[in-house]
Amino acid sequence: MMKPTQNEDTLRGFGFALSAYLLWGFLPLYMKMLAHMPAVEVVAHRVIWSLPVAGLVLILLGRTSDIGRILRDPRCLAMGMVTAALVSVNWGVYVWAIAVDRTLDAALGYYINPLFSVFLGYVLLGEKLNRLQWAAVSLALVAVLVLTFENGSLPWPALALTVSWGFYAYFKRSLPIGPNQGFLLEVLILTPFAVAYLIYLSVTGGGHFVPVTFDMWLLMGCGLVTAVPLMLYANGAKGLRLTTIGILQYIAPTMIMLVAVFVFEEPFGEARAIAFPMIWAALALYTFAMFRGRKG
Repeated sequence: MMKPTQNEDTLRGFGFALSAYLLWGFLPLYMKMLAHMPAVEVVAHRVIWSLPVAGLVLILLGRTSDIGRILRDPRCLAMGMVTAALVSVNWGVYVWAIAVDRTLDAALGYYINPLFSVFLGYVLLGEKLNRLQWAAVSLALVAVLVLTFENGSLPWPALALTVSWGFYAYFKRSLPIGPNQGFLLEVLILTPFAVAYLIYLSVTGGGHFVPVTFDMWLLMGCGLVTAVPLMLYANGAKGLRLTTIGILQYIAPTMIMLVAVFVFEEPFGEARAIAFPMIWAALALYTFAMFRGRKG
């Protein structure tokens, strides 16, 4: 997660970030309309149609020079390939989870993500955790165990989303360019693979991109629903304190959970009725520890 460049919240930053989280919260409604398509095909179109959106934004901002420099730097290009691979996995699992009525698992994954990021900082960066943070991470772990015991298997879509996004954010820190440029770099790297896959679908007759159909417009719209929230967030984070971002990030998984239960009518179940409050309690501890740390 990108650190803001100042210690005060701005109305502009709040507006951008809130818009991003609201769009992410409503994203399952859009992805549900694509549920009849393979997740890989949807991800390929997310990549291809994000490219012109991200490119246009950077051209308008006059910030395209960094891309050429990174493309000529083997080490940075390799790091971009890692983040591109991770974000494509994250997108694929997310699209698949919504298509097969496991949207609640997606919500759970994004609830757990900030706690996993704290744990990742402890393991990989040597950051120290206080007692409240350890309690929060432990509660999240117990919640996962409750779901595992009830279902007879790990809630792997939630864990896959958590791990892929957590490592994506971790490795993204190593890219010496802004988040908007980094996103364009990632879709540039993924585009040849996406195009090759869509050509294969076209040759075999298995694709859904049929001219002048509703499916065609939905697939083209994947670029907007993918790129716009990411860029809104990237610009919003510059004008917000880290603690404010920490609170706002709960909006999206809460909305995803509400959509899953009240729109998609996914069963909440006894195990989730135990596990989700444990996750919320863990997040409350995490947030309290974050505020206390800033005041200290």
